Amino acid sequence: MEHLSSLDASFLHLETPETPMHVGSLHVLELPERYRGDFYEDVKAQLASRLHVARVLHRKLASMPFELADPVWIEDEDIDIDYHVRRVVLPKPGTMTQLEALAARLHSSLLDRSRPLWEAYVIEGLQDGRVAYYSKVHHSGVDGKAGVELASALFDTTPEPRVFEAPVRPRRGQYQLGVTEMLEASLRNAASQYAKLARMLPEAARALGEAAGEGLRAAGTRMLGGPGLKSAPKTIFNTSITNQRSFATLSMSLADLKQVAKRNEATLNDVVMALCSTALRNFLEERGSLPPEPLVAAVPVSLREKGDKSMNNQVTMILVSLATDIDDPAARLRAVRASSDEFKGFLSRIKGAISTDFPLTGSPWIMSGLATLYGRSNLADRLPAAANVVISNVPGAPISLYLAGARMLNYFPVSIPYHGNALNITVQSHVGSLDFGLIACRRALPQSELHSLAKHLKRAFEELRGIQPQLESAQHPAATAPTVAAAGGKPKATRSGKSGGGRRASAEVRGARRHPADTTAQRNR
Repeated sequence: MEHLSSLDASFLHLETPETPMHVGSLHVLELPERYRGDFYEDVKAQLASRLHVARVLHRKLASMPFELADPVWIEDEDIDIDYHVRRVVLPKPGTMTQLEALAARLHSSLLDRSRPLWEAYVIEGLQDGRVAYYSKVHHSGVDGKAGVELASALFDTTPEPRVFEAPVRPRRGQYQLGVTEMLEASLRNAASQYAKLARMLPEAARALGEAAGEGLRAAGTRMLGGPGLKSAPKTIFNTSITNQRSFATLSMSLADLKQVAKRNEATLNDVVMALCSTALRNFLEERGSLPPEPLVAAVPVSLREKGDKSMNNQVTMILVSLATDIDDPAARLRAVRASSDEFKGFLSRIKGAISTDFPLTGSPWIMSGLATLYGRSNLADRLPAAANVVISNVPGAPISLYLAGARMLNYFPVSIPYHGNALNITVQSHVGSLDFGLIACRRALPQSELHSLAKHLKRAFEELRGIQPQLESAQHPAATAPTVAAAGGKPKATRSGKSGGGRRASAEVRGARRHPADTTAQRNR
């Protein structure tokens, strides 16, 4: 028996028929040359031999009586591998668009909570003789980094699959836990949670005190790009959703993106955010629905310590301005970078005050009831939006991966839209590419609209790649910085004193305010 943390359990309690809370991935695979076997049977046999390698594959849920506390994980001693691993054949001609539509349909159905919370599909019938593999795991069992660890256990780094020793078959016990045992476990877990909370309080007080001492109030006023914590503007993405999904994929050169980041003294994540900012700005502008205020992205950030490979969730969320009110792409990138730095600095100061496990009696039925009320009352359409879109960047393997001898060509993540955030953009690096998975509620963004957004991402990549580096000039100690007279207005030049190297960590991200330039360089457009 293993207790779920409060954060892990929240993904169960917030799940409704309209909002499945599992994450997945879609892979296109190249079969070995002159392969004549049955790939589905090979994959099923490989997974069956590795169920013991990752705990998420062989544990299931046991709910507490009357749902007074979070459920626990128990071992499933009789896993039906034919249920968990399935075969699907695409109709001819087997295009990528058909594969994306199939992945969207598979991702829209809930996982069976009476079994281990995962499913896998071998998809045949693609053009050029390739195959695909789609899998999904409930978010209560893994976060992004834990998902990467799970993949490392299931996939191989050579065409020859690894061989694992068969585990000792456990003695068969009772199918479910007794009521008395469950109540005792619930009380022990509550006591443990209160003890954790007590131990954390001094660290939390210290972290919050340091944050206040380092200018917490000033940081808070700029978190969303303006005075105070204002809500994000309403867009077509901020609506209640159905359980139907649309899905689109895209791959970009990882080396080119890193080059753009290096030229602009930014991180890869900054460039990804700027790409999404430009694409969303142009997508909404094309439809006459771009708000004058900047869009806001909700960005998951890992709290996992280095070397921690546990299969659970250790993540929180930050809000980053996408600076969509700025015309100039170079200035927009700097504003996105500054907003991201502001929030990351704030998070680093309060990290010690963030807990992923806390006691709350009756949390299952309280949270489930609120989630159902929120979705079916259409409150997401009427309440202010905290963010417009979820954007996540997951680092993947830098080397080729193989499944049952087939080489993986792509690693497209498939994540979670929710009420009020009908669009989720998740990217994952794989060998030399950055693979995008765009998933949305089909009512809010049909498949054709999602493909249009993917095209805008391609154009945004070319636009960012065309930004010229700001050349340092010893003769001119001042740098040129863009100023936008009004939201959506054209930038004009202003003079700014040179700071002596290193980029500034803060910038105003609203179009009507001044954006400090990199003071180490002269902007050249």
